Amino acid sequence: MSNQSAVNHYENVPAIAKCFMAASGEIGKTDLNPKLRHLIDLRASQINQCAFCVKMHTEEALKDGESQERLQRVIVWRHVDDFTPAEKAAFAYTEALTNLEPDTDFGALRQDLREHFEDTQISAITAAVGMINLWNRVQVSNH
Repeated sequence: MSNQSAVNHYENVPAIAKCFMAASGEIGKTDLNPKLRHLIDLRASQINQCAFCVKMHTEEALKDGESQERLQRVIVWRHVDDFTPAEKAAFAYTEALTNLEPDTDFGALRQDLREHFEDTQISAITAAVGMINLWNRVQVSNH
């Protein structure tokens, strides 16, 4: 086997992979809107340049009734009117948690989120962003 070949993390650490899948499933049981979760997953996957995940989350979103037009514009969400203020707050938060910068004002981001979401939903959004970033990194590690 070449030193450059992909590593099958799912076979090598199946108990860990199973826990990741279980955690992902638990996030799905929260009251976080599934369409919003797809958008969060898609935006983080775009940032992380995970082609596999971008394709998967686009297909899942379409199956759940999201429009192709909105999905095509997630990457430019700040410059279009396709998204609600709640979705835009979630995108800003997703981007901040995906691209960690020392000068990010998380207080302001939480304030924006609280205009649209309860704290339990913000916790679910936080978990969803953390989970997709984990999955993106597992997938990208084999690029």
